Amino acid sequence: MKDLSQHPCFNAEAKHKYARVHLPVAPKCNIQCNYCNRKYDCCNESRPGVTSTVLSPLQSVHYMKALSEKIPNISVVGIAGPGDPFANAEETLQTMRLAQKEFPDLIFCLSSNGLDLAPYIDEIAEIGVSHVTITVNSLNPETLAKIYRWVRYKRRVYRGEEGGKVLLEQQLYCIQKLKEKNITVKINTVICPGINDHEIEDLAKKVSELGADTMNCIPMYPTENTEFEILKEPSKEMMKDIKARISKYIKPMAHCARCRADAAGLLGHDNAEAMNMIGQFSSLVVNKGKGRERVAVASNEGLLVNMHLGEARKVYIFEQSKNGYHFVETRNTPPEGTGMSRWKELAEKTLMDCQAILVAGIGETPMKVMQENGVKVIQMNGLIDAGLDAIYLNLPIKTLCRSEYTKCGETCRGTGSGCG
Repeated sequence: MKDLSQHPCFNAEAKHKYARVHLPVAPKCNIQCNYCNRKYDCCNESRPGVTSTVLSPLQSVHYMKALSEKIPNISVVGIAGPGDPFANAEETLQTMRLAQKEFPDLIFCLSSNGLDLAPYIDEIAEIGVSHVTITVNSLNPETLAKIYRWVRYKRRVYRGEEGGKVLLEQQLYCIQKLKEKNITVKINTVICPGINDHEIEDLAKKVSELGADTMNCIPMYPTENTEFEILKEPSKEMMKDIKARISKYIKPMAHCARCRADAAGLLGHDNAEAMNMIGQFSSLVVNKGKGRERVAVASNEGLLVNMHLGEARKVYIFEQSKNGYHFVETRNTPPEGTGMSRWKELAEKTLMDCQAILVAGIGETPMKVMQENGVKVIQMNGLIDAGLDAIYLNLPIKTLCRSEYTKCGETCRGTGSGCG
């Protein structure tokens, strides 16, 4: 039986005893906040949206296993970005399922803006998520229009007050639905002086009426290269007054550490060793089964990694030998025009003995299918041996040159119909 009092973010008494870890598996976001700059590589900042790396679901669970040996008092595993968990729903849910299987006694929590959360509430409750944080910054669409540059909902981009209305409607609905599932709900509110600071009391009253359990008022941090970098950070006096006023309606949280998306350790005292460990696991080749020791390459002539996966009619297969790397054979890729089944056949049959594939470019769909089947994808341009060195000799992947593929590149969705 999980002891829910051991959650350091929801219970101040637990913050000195129990550690938490955030798994950065959700890089995409569905809104653009005017106070947010989601840099991935600054290890000296402690604020939401920042992480040193992004992990796949499988990598994150291996990281958790290693981390639990270093930090035995971990009680909570959560996903808080660096984007939004439900703009990356597949990765989020897969991570939670894997983590729940490996660590059934831990508390599972998520932090979201609530925009795309609703369709997954039943599923996260079934998985065992017990705590959800939703960031709600105002009840007024005109104020929300000042805070958010755009909102992307159901493949449509909304701006201004229209975007504020769409976002707010989903947030308020999700609070009610989460409480129907007996999930503890915390409201995060970013206090932006001159923008929403005068509206917080009304917001506290509303979310309390909907059943929210606690409210965390976070002082906005003026972040470089954002529209709100010119605003001043709220004073301690302002924050103290706001917390006193909302306490009439809801229990305020008073010990927030503005955690990173890859935070690990005690609240406010992240573990330095964990920061070093996570980078190692981001380049870890994780396989679902044994016997996957070879590497496939999308190449035109067998010397360079220079083809987008969607246009590759064959792949070159290599393996490591005592004398370096040995070319095994070429294999035809599945035919075009078969959609998702093309990528599943490639991953499950063509590459059944391969731990990784080197490509000059890849679409979003085949990337997901490869990862789900334990095939590491490395995008690069250059000598095949350089990619093989990264796989077999554990050279840092960041030293490889990622391809600036102009034919498909980042716009390719990988529909399985072939490259034009």
